[in-house]
Amino acid sequence: MMVIRPVGREDLPGLMALAGKTGGGLTSLPADENTLSARIERSQKTWEGALPKSEQGYVFVLEETDSGAVAGICAIEVAVGLNDPWYNYRVGTLVHASKELNVYNALPTLFLSNDHTGSSELCTLFLDPQWRKEGNGYLLSKSRFMFMAAFRERFNEKVVAEMRGVIDENGYSPFWESLGQRFFSMAFSRADYLCGTGQKAFIAELMPKHPIYTDFLSEEARAVIGHVHPQTAPARAVLEKEGFRYRNYIDIFDGGPTLECDIDRVRAIRKSRLVEVVEGQPAPGEWPACLVSNEQYQQFRAMLINADPHTDRLVLTGKQLDALKCCAGDKIRLVRLCPEEKK
Repeated sequence: MMVIRPVGREDLPGLMALAGKTGGGLTSLPADENTLSARIERSQKTWEGALPKSEQGYVFVLEETDSGAVAGICAIEVAVGLNDPWYNYRVGTLVHASKELNVYNALPTLFLSNDHTGSSELCTLFLDPQWRKEGNGYLLSKSRFMFMAAFRERFNEKVVAEMRGVIDENGYSPFWESLGQRFFSMAFSRADYLCGTGQKAFIAELMPKHPIYTDFLSEEARAVIGHVHPQTAPARAVLEKEGFRYRNYIDIFDGGPTLECDIDRVRAIRKSRLVEVVEGQPAPGEWPACLVSNEQYQQFRAMLINADPHTDRLVLTGKQLDALKCCAGDKIRLVRLCPEEKK
């Protein structure tokens, strides 16, 4: 059985194993034991209420309950950019025109931006390749919406998600090679590692301060602006079906898109609802996959089941109740896993 739960200190070896499988480009999951340990501690302190909003971040793991294996990780930053600047590029346009010469040029341009400061961020989504099956990716990604719906007051009005940009199997990023490399004078992998381990001062010190005309970038770099790594395409599709959109903001390192949505417009948050749970044997039938989660802040759990998404009285087995840390008569949150297809 696959269950989402808060990260624990005992999960450090599992997170290190996951970090070794990312292939680079996932800044918030570096293969660095001290950094990951500190990330776990910060998450624990967030749940304990020991941190100001500017430092709060929740980390969850996907656990296979029979073996205890850590199959994936996902996280939420409560409010980005309040302590350290949160940079991205806004893709815009500058017009150069001469009426006398009858010349009009609208040139695509990258503007350094802090526009998403204060937003809540979905981050650190990674699923072990061997567990990419049976809806685990959907569970890992969308479980965060169940937590946000249950504890809405802890998050901000806008939610953003930086998507991994185009990087090949050797760690080559065409956007970085054409732009970032010229200002930072280091390999993409090193810049990625420094950010992942919290050493971000170099960004403000070295990054370009003025608008950049994308026509000066290589054709290969221009082609990947706002595009995602092939392995990230499914994650992007999942978020877009929940209401997220690309609004012309990209990552300063690899050019990957930043998606955004008002929190109350996210489908799974908007449509999730509380139902009473009872113990028994679920009725037979071809029911759609649904997300269910408890309403316990410290002991949050989420999982997938097949059920009638419109029921007001949900029947779960004793094993499912145990996995959710619920008892008969409790209220749990329920929502259909994927939007219904329009006919």
